[in-house]
Amino acid sequence: MSDGPIDLHTHSSVSDGTETPTQLVRAAVEAGLGTVALTDHDSTAGWHEAFAAAAGTGLTVIPGMELSTNWGPASVHVLAYLFDPNNGDIVAETARIRDGRLHRAEQIVERIAADYDLTWDDVLAESSDGTTLGRPHIADALVRKGFVPNRTAAFESILHWRGGYYVKYYAPSPVEGVRTIVAAGGVAVLAHPVTSNKYRPMDDAVIRQLVDVGLFGLELDHRDNTVEGKARLRTLAKKFGLELTGSSDYHGEGKPNRLAENTTSPEVLAKLVARGTGAAPFVG
Repeated sequence: MSDGPIDLHTHSSVSDGTETPTQLVRAAVEAGLGTVALTDHDSTAGWHEAFAAAAGTGLTVIPGMELSTNWGPASVHVLAYLFDPNNGDIVAETARIRDGRLHRAEQIVERIAADYDLTWDDVLAESSDGTTLGRPHIADALVRKGFVPNRTAAFESILHWRGGYYVKYYAPSPVEGVRTIVAAGGVAVLAHPVTSNKYRPMDDAVIRQLVDVGLFGLELDHRDNTVEGKARLRTLAKKFGLELTGSSDYHGEGKPNRLAENTTSPEVLAKLVARGTGAAPFVG
């Protein structure tokens, strides 16, 4: 692995980031990172572009993805690293999730259009070819139309689950998600599992189920995790033998999160790389 800070959670324009994989890699190099993981939502479409951009830079790119799962009323995201992108179950499940996201986005826009001057074409204009289209693109369209000042405001008002326009979409359970990642040779880490806007924290019994199907770790250092939540994650990690990671969840200009604002230790990265068998890190 390359020397330098390790950021294991970033997004490009393949999902809901504002930078292409090439631009994201350049930003990572400029930020002084040694290792960055590209973890677009439910998609691996940016991997090869990121590898090409990293060539000769000294930056290590960890191929990854942020897999959508649902647990009761809550959306739970699972970071997946170093899995086989051609694994049949992974390909089928992510295609089903992306299709669900697309139709859900269309339904949300239909509901919003009853009260605001917003069209599906407005939302499409905020995406690029191959994008995993979802609510962030609706938020960007709302910003461009002047209904809200920024993405954060959109999610706190019109796109809030209590705002009256919310529609749920298909996603597997966290247990099914972790099982699928591990079966594809990947490494699974729960993303920002103790943020203030979660419906309820996962209890020990659920974490035990995830551990039993191969959960590797918990994303501890993330700006949205609460102080109390972080204390709980440390307790869970000790109880179940889980690793702890830290990441920025960088989205370019789509969020205030900055590269390397939270990082992962080299020791944990080494364990993660040793565990993953479906794909290899790219060392630029």
